Amino acid sequence: MAALFAPATPAEAASSYGIKAVAIAASKKGAPYVYGATGPKAFDCSGLTLYAFRKAGRVLPRTADAQYEDTRRIPRTQRAPGDLVFFPTGGTISHVGIYAGHNKIWHAPKPGTRVRLERIWTGAVRYTRAN
Repeated sequence: MAALFAPATPAEAASSYGIKAVAIAASKKGAPYVYGATGPKAFDCSGLTLYAFRKAGRVLPRTADAQYEDTRRIPRTQRAPGDLVFFPTGGTISHVGIYAGHNKIWHAPKPGTRVRLERIWTGAVRYTRAN
């Protein structure tokens, strides 16, 4: 028997919070990285994701590790704009950004840098969705 509905494409599966969060993160392009900052004028990596999702209507925990634990894991093949991209180091999550599509993320990279759109530089990442 044929299925009545086709499976959702990754874009159709993206969370409405995530789609809004991408636009909010993009609006912060050029804001300086400041450790512990949660906006609106400066951010660290998890501070940017916290800020963007809060403005989009979804509250996330403060740290990258806690955000990873609070969101639903998805495979790379299902990633969509607005999903979170986590960079593990050892047993912890060391960095987080917001997937923007086309293998790029919005993120606050490190001290001395500014919020920017950047290509994902490694395959060793984990994806989650904030539903």
